[in-house]
Amino acid sequence: MKVEGIKKIGVLGTGTMGAGIAQAFAQYGFDVKLRSRSAPRLQSVIDAIKSRVQGLVPRGKITQEEADAITARVTGTTSMEEIAKESDVIIDAFPEDLGLKKQVFKELDGLCPEHAILATNTSTLSITEIASVTKHQGRVIGVHFFNPAPIMKLVEIIPGSKTSSVTTTLAKDLVAKLGKTPIEVAETAGFLINRLMAAYLNEAMFALMRGVVKSPQDADTACKLGLGHPMGPFELMDLIGLDIVLSILDAIYDEEGDLKWRACPLLRKQVRAGLLGRKTGKGWYEYK
Repeated sequence: MKVEGIKKIGVLGTGTMGAGIAQAFAQYGFDVKLRSRSAPRLQSVIDAIKSRVQGLVPRGKITQEEADAITARVTGTTSMEEIAKESDVIIDAFPEDLGLKKQVFKELDGLCPEHAILATNTSTLSITEIASVTKHQGRVIGVHFFNPAPIMKLVEIIPGSKTSSVTTTLAKDLVAKLGKTPIEVAETAGFLINRLMAAYLNEAMFALMRGVVKSPQDADTACKLGLGHPMGPFELMDLIGLDIVLSILDAIYDEEGDLKWRACPLLRKQVRAGLLGRKTGKGWYEYK
């Protein structure tokens, strides 16, 4: 199959990434089917996608006609069998739970047509291990979008040890059709961007804990003015979610055992206290 033959995209999971990936594909002409176990949740997410797309009209990004066409391309289902049989590519956007992903991919492998690509949006987990439960490991690949998926231009493409070259090329070509830049990354814990980001964020927290800098505000100001970053490390953690940052560090440390990936105790303390950032109203900063 060539990329021109890919028309229908299935997205599993209706969290932030699932909704964003669905919107990104719909905006570039693909028919997208979202799958959730909860019908009310499914409808809520589809309505939210429609609202975001509609919001582009008054800003002059798209016309009303284009907005209507985009939202018409997004539909939903609660049936795994339906989404499997109707999709050329299925992208798993479930949480970073290896057991869950392996269970889902084993089920998909038995339901999907042989030409279908099975992709996972994991940011840390082994593609090879996820694929190991399938009989068609050559069609399994990592496709790591960044949040917000409709806007961020980079997508990491991660082949597993048995991913075919055909699948890898198709994944790259598909991502390019979304106006994004695919970068092939070797399978390693955290891949590339999360390794770089996690090391940077962790060191910022250790600097705070050791008194190198007196406050998150000072560290953020230093990185914005000294490094030219649009936001500092503590602002970035609040945006990502401190629990997500901790899970990335823990996953890399568990895989490699290198103490440089040991999460700063301040981070674990914040997560235990439920101070996760913007999504909880308070992290390193407070939000209304």
